[in-house]
Amino acid sequence: MAATLLLQALLNIPAHAEEPGSTLTPYQATYTASMNKGVSLNGTAKRTLSDQGNGVWLYRTDVDSFIADIDESLILKWEDNRVIPLRYRYRLSGFLIKDREQSIDFDWDAGIATGKYRGKAFELELSEGVLDPLGFQLQLSQDIKSGKRDLTYQVIDGGDYDHDRFAVLDREPLETSRGPIPTLKAEKVRDESSKRETLMWFAPDEDFLLVRLLQVEPDGSSYELKLHRADLGS
Repeated sequence: MAATLLLQALLNIPAHAEEPGSTLTPYQATYTASMNKGVSLNGTAKRTLSDQGNGVWLYRTDVDSFIADIDESLILKWEDNRVIPLRYRYRLSGFLIKDREQSIDFDWDAGIATGKYRGKAFELELSEGVLDPLGFQLQLSQDIKSGKRDLTYQVIDGGDYDHDRFAVLDREPLETSRGPIPTLKAEKVRDESSKRETLMWFAPDEDFLLVRLLQVEPDGSSYELKLHRADLGS
């Protein structure tokens, strides 16, 4: 309770505010994580979505491997079936990997986002519906859940705006440690000349939980998450 009240105070959220209707389901999920950047880096990842009260949620991913760690988190509000990002943090650190950090603070009253990327400060004017690098994944799963199949988002990343489009390709059974499960496969739509690839698989039978993520970079390096276990409603 004390931690929740502190969070509300930091974000200027009245403790007596009525909690809006929400279709989000809290969960804890563990994944196997692999990174291939010239050397194979295998580890585990944990992703949690937890209700902090008064419409505030904490969404985070923690990747732990022998050589590299990733800590990524987002404090958000969930209103009218939309992710409203408030505070985003990302840190990549490890052996043989260059450390990388990014922070974004969203001041919706002032209409300004401020942050740092690779040690450089930035400030951007906010536009309606803008998201962060982690929150868009939550929004994507909820939009797919609502039946949308072609989606475009404005995402602040790297100190600037990206316009990201995703398309649901097809239904595809996916092998997991728990056996095959039905999924909807989504791809980030890029120019034909692009050598970067982002694919995501969501499970309709598990509240459209992300069950696999694959990111392939132009240099051939890759990052992948695969679902190991999920506890919905926890």
